[in-house]
Amino acid sequence: MDKSGEEGGAPPLQDAILIAGPTASGKSALALELAIRTGGVIVNADSMQVYSVLDVLTARPPADELSKVPHLLYGHVEPVAAYSTGHYMRAVQALQRQDAFVGRRVIFVGGTGLYFRALTHGLSRMPDVPAEIREKWRQAAREHGAAALHRRLMERDPVAAAAINAADAQRIVRALEVEDASGKPISWWQSKTGSPVVDLSSARLYVIVPDREELGARISRRFDAMLEMGAMEEARAMAALKLDPALPAMKAIGVRELIAADRGEIGLDEAARQAKVASRQYAKRQMTWFRNQLGPQWQRLAIGEVVLPD
Repeated sequence: MDKSGEEGGAPPLQDAILIAGPTASGKSALALELAIRTGGVIVNADSMQVYSVLDVLTARPPADELSKVPHLLYGHVEPVAAYSTGHYMRAVQALQRQDAFVGRRVIFVGGTGLYFRALTHGLSRMPDVPAEIREKWRQAAREHGAAALHRRLMERDPVAAAAINAADAQRIVRALEVEDASGKPISWWQSKTGSPVVDLSSARLYVIVPDREELGARISRRFDAMLEMGAMEEARAMAALKLDPALPAMKAIGVRELIAADRGEIGLDEAARQAKVASRQYAKRQMTWFRNQLGPQWQRLAIGEVVLPD
């Protein structure tokens, strides 16, 4: 049995603060403000900010912010790894066992909805998947594409298919390989959850819901700033690693576009335009997920809105 959903043994965290929101919505600034006020510790809840190399392109907090309060689970994973929600939960549980949170208000911040769901509701137990089955479905994705596999998943597990974007090859392959290995659909496994890390009854839950025009302008300004801060150098470093394009780290917005510009396939202005469009599309998907999955107990905030912790 895969240990992804294994209970961590520690009791749920009391009085935690969770801050969700789309890319470029000011989550990190709010988390820093609350951490300074409460003497808290900030824990990353963004699936791209876990990767090393991608400091700028994933908008990881800069060094001056990192020095003000403890920041955990940022940049600790090599890009060659396919980091999962299970890996993330085990990392958080390890911090609990190491007493990293003792005497501090824990503030989780990020844009990965599945991380927040796992933190607050526990993580599903998943079966082991033999390497040959995993490779079989990865090869199928390379040969036939995500859309074709999504149609196949719709036939086998319509519940899971309805929750997965038809272009999300990684999650589609994961669903198909789990069903193939275990004989049960991934939606069945997902219904068998472990214990949550966060005590919901005492937590403060915030989700930033920005005005779309304002968010679009922030995305554009931020990517321009990323270029000035060394985004192209990061893209070159990623290209030099010669990683499988299907790996999550290679899908960080701006990596593919800037590599193409560096190779002379497109101009830098066009690469920036494409990255900004991709960021806006990603933000739209994030906001849809938060709107549908985060209930009324999550307080909706505008960009820059001030909240006062208990």
